[in-house]
Amino acid sequence: MADPLDDKRAGSITRRDVLLAAAAGVVIGAGSLIVPRRYFRMPQQAQAFVAKVADYQLDIADSISRGIHELSIASEELKGKRILLKPNLVETASGAPHINTHPLVLRGAIEAFLRLGAAAVMVAEGPGHRRDTLAVYEESGLADVLTEDRIAFHDLNYMTGYELPNAGRQSSLRTLTFPALFKEVDWIVSVAKMKTHHWAGATLSMKNLFGVMPGIYYGWPKNVLHHVGIENSILDINATLKPHFAIVDGIVGMEGDGPIMGDPKQAGVLVMGRNLAAVDATCCRIMGIDPYKVSYLERADRWLGPIGESVIEERGETIASVRTNFNLIETIPAHRGIRLI
Repeated sequence: MADPLDDKRAGSITRRDVLLAAAAGVVIGAGSLIVPRRYFRMPQQAQAFVAKVADYQLDIADSISRGIHELSIASEELKGKRILLKPNLVETASGAPHINTHPLVLRGAIEAFLRLGAAAVMVAEGPGHRRDTLAVYEESGLADVLTEDRIAFHDLNYMTGYELPNAGRQSSLRTLTFPALFKEVDWIVSVAKMKTHHWAGATLSMKNLFGVMPGIYYGWPKNVLHHVGIENSILDINATLKPHFAIVDGIVGMEGDGPIMGDPKQAGVLVMGRNLAAVDATCCRIMGIDPYKVSYLERADRWLGPIGESVIEERGETIASVRTNFNLIETIPAHRGIRLI
């Protein structure tokens, strides 16, 4: 597929950069729906670390560092590595900072990975709702933090892509196109927001990866992925990309009509782990949601990772000690019947 941008890698943003004009999204992939084949299986046991963090002004870097240690990630795994942090940067609205991953969670993650010997840490996102990534980047407060810390930010929406075969094969897409930047990094970390979702039930670290798919290929708001099915696309992206780690910002999450119109919910937690399905199942239980009633998580079980509570080893705080039921709206079909009893 021809790329509307230059052949050189595009997308690095500073305060002075001006984003390129948005190109129209084009449909990729063709053919009839293929019966899924499981090319690989993730480990059927996993760990998830839960930290109590009551406020964004606390030492988030210490909490993340402690989580990495509790999850038995040795410094040798991170030393000299290039780490890409993918936040949930969706939209900005006056008085609604709970829409996006908080900038101080990203600062904490950056500090934690650098302390453990990472050669470089960068932040990258491709918002689905607005074509002007730079505006969301600045209005969210993330630009202030990353500029002060001298951390690079990359706009994934306008970046040249490369194709991989669709390893998930849950949708009709035969290939998936990822940003060329991903060839230059060693770890991809989903730094998500803990939110309910009016189509998927809950949006956490797995759903957060919609934002890695470049808008110049997938349109706005990633309409190609919506067309072939949100849940199918979540599974396809995760199966193909195989992200390395997840951190979910639940210090203040979003309940009700998420992922944009909901209300702030003080949950006071950070949740992290290597396996995104296990992390998201743990988040659901903290939110008072049954992960087996969230369709894409139920489908991910025993394939992309375990979601059963008995096979996810709790590290840090127990789920019972931090559970706080997020508001679910009965008139939203994806919210019906998913409350954890």
